[in-house]
Amino acid sequence: MSLLEDLINKYCPDGVEYKTLSKLGSFYAGLNGKNKDDFKDGNAKYITYMNVFSNLSVNLNINDTVQINEKEKQNIVKYGDVIFTGSSETREECGMSSVLTKEPKEKLYLNSFCFGFRFNDKEIMLPDFSKYLFRSIELRKKIIKTASGVTRYNVSKKKMETISIPLPPIEVQKEIAHILDTFTVYQDCINEELTLRKKQYEYYRDKLLTFKNNMEYKTLSELGSFYAGLNGKNKDDFKDGNAKYITYMNVFSNLSVNLNINDTVQINEKEKQNIVKYGDVIFTGSSETREECGMSSVLTKEPKEKLYLNSFCFGFRFNDKEIMLPDFSKYLFRSTELRKKIIKTASGVTRFNVSKKKMERILIPVPPLEEQERIVKILDRFDALCNDISSGLPAEIEMRKKQYEYYRDKLLTFKEKKIKE
Repeated sequence: MSLLEDLINKYCPDGVEYKTLSKLGSFYAGLNGKNKDDFKDGNAKYITYMNVFSNLSVNLNINDTVQINEKEKQNIVKYGDVIFTGSSETREECGMSSVLTKEPKEKLYLNSFCFGFRFNDKEIMLPDFSKYLFRSIELRKKIIKTASGVTRYNVSKKKMETISIPLPPIEVQKEIAHILDTFTVYQDCINEELTLRKKQYEYYRDKLLTFKNNMEYKTLSELGSFYAGLNGKNKDDFKDGNAKYITYMNVFSNLSVNLNINDTVQINEKEKQNIVKYGDVIFTGSSETREECGMSSVLTKEPKEKLYLNSFCFGFRFNDKEIMLPDFSKYLFRSTELRKKIIKTASGVTRFNVSKKKMERILIPVPPLEEQERIVKILDRFDALCNDISSGLPAEIEMRKKQYEYYRDKLLTFKEKKIKE
């Protein structure tokens, strides 16, 4: 019998108590009343949306700052708080959680696109346990149900308050956190190895995509034109649609647009909407940070049906489709030098937006097709090594991830204790 089984038999043989979040604590909002100037040379640090979205525990290596006046009333994030993303383009990505598992050395604030939850009794749940609990499949299902929207989904804090969570004894929490931490450390080691390979890939990608002065350069306005995503759509148009569209995360996460699309929208026969075509370069229009603006993805395969583009992205189409290989442009627009140029076109405060007018002035290299083909062959091999889910480290990571998720959800599923009335 394992130590965990011993602890469960000793401390909660009849199950564990469940309570709603409203009975356990309260929610609070992120920064409010801020303008553009408040985010220039700020005197306090704040937690970004992507910090929450990407981490089980809040990453305290924070460089993002905001100006906070001495008498200003803003919520301060504290040790043990659970932070949630407030919205997302898809319902499945709403309400992602991250926990402050270490005591911060300075005051920390929260961006306006997230909200926090604070337990009334800080001794009732270990932060290292709650970081896993709120990402478990059962709790994620409950959180997702609280979100509503059309092209962007927002979590309802009122509905969140009604969610019930298990409260196992602290001894049981400690052992579960220890087991899952062991899994996480092993995963981190594999991820670190993959990160090193990706850095190697990025080095060679940028080296291959840096051309001598005799290379022909042209502005994007000379080479083609930009077009917008879906417009004039309402909530009902996204129910049982008759056409597929490319989401923001599809663009953000992929060099090539993933054509395994399930997202649909209703398009009327006489409606004028831009259709995405083979060879088009798609860009994300905005992001919480300037560095993540204008991420690109390319339609590198001929779609079998009409494809539309969500309203948070925009497309670029070459006038001459023979001038650049789609498989070359997928690498070119993610190269370090071109990313720097794209990032400079973005402006904003808590959310940054790309300027298409400024994008038009960006110069890009136009190498001969033979040179493009040579570069693509080399980079495709690197990309396969780093990202092919069927081989190498990524396959190992995926297998370990599934194993971890299985044990996480198994360990975080508790029998509910019947309370005598």
